[in-house]
Amino acid sequence: MAHTSSASDEVTLHSLLANSPKNWNRWGPDDETGSLNFLTSAEVLRGARSVRQGKVFTLGERVADPRGDPVIPARSSAFRVNVMDKSYYDAGRGIETEGGLEYADDHISMFVQGSTHFDALGHVWFDDQIWNGYPAASTIGGLAKASILPLAERGIVGRGILLDMAAYKGTSMLEHGETLGLSDIESAAHKQGIKIEKHDIVCLRLGFLQLFYQQGKDVFKNLSEPGLTYSPELVDWFYRMEIPALCTDSISNEASVDPNVGVALTLHAALMRNLGIALNEICNFEKLAKDCRADGQWDFLYAAGPLKIVDGTGAPVNPIAIK
Repeated sequence: MAHTSSASDEVTLHSLLANSPKNWNRWGPDDETGSLNFLTSAEVLRGARSVRQGKVFTLGERVADPRGDPVIPARSSAFRVNVMDKSYYDAGRGIETEGGLEYADDHISMFVQGSTHFDALGHVWFDDQIWNGYPAASTIGGLAKASILPLAERGIVGRGILLDMAAYKGTSMLEHGETLGLSDIESAAHKQGIKIEKHDIVCLRLGFLQLFYQQGKDVFKNLSEPGLTYSPELVDWFYRMEIPALCTDSISNEASVDPNVGVALTLHAALMRNLGIALNEICNFEKLAKDCRADGQWDFLYAAGPLKIVDGTGAPVNPIAIK
């Protein structure tokens, strides 16, 4: 931690975010979709105006990859196994159907946040309150409030913009300990010639997945993976710009432990818990980024529908970008 001399001067989320803006009750005391409320039908149409070429890119990462899925060490890769295929029929154990049709079937076991996914707004908390002031006790046994289900039933559609933060830094992928702030976001947008507008779905390419596939879970050593770090100015910018969702190709959408303040997942607390901003993690932006560099179009229609998992803390998703 940055301050360890005594419990009284230890930096906590409570002290760090004491004056940070909140969107609690902005859409009423029963709201469970947060800043996605900014994505009105007018915003969907604004996003649709970015469709000028008919190009389609899927942003989800592969699941049950033999190389290992990009998950934090506390989670395991998805496990997929056939429970019916030709070998069952060859052994006389296949299920017979009328007319002689045979089939394959499989089963998968995975963490709901074990690949490309959205977090539920109630996924993290401090001071015993999750998004919109709901009690943290409402998460026991499943998220009775602010689960992934309201986000999944609503859908996330609007104007997306991709900022290639690795290219902005002059590299193909950010390395351990590299951090980003508000000035980097604004400068990268200026360099790419794209204007960030209110209610944009902000997508940041760090090249983290490439780093992961090079280093495996060693990429999490010392919790120093690259990403955004907290500042009051950054949080205020997200608040003023009314950003509905933040999407990255990293595991946490931020530096897991902020090197400046020594606090874990500060932006999860400041952006998701306080502002209701939806977090889309472990996206694969490689093909999209390559195409954007080639044609100079960095905006697109972003559309995502997480799985409708009842009481879930998150859900897998395969977002689509249409240019």
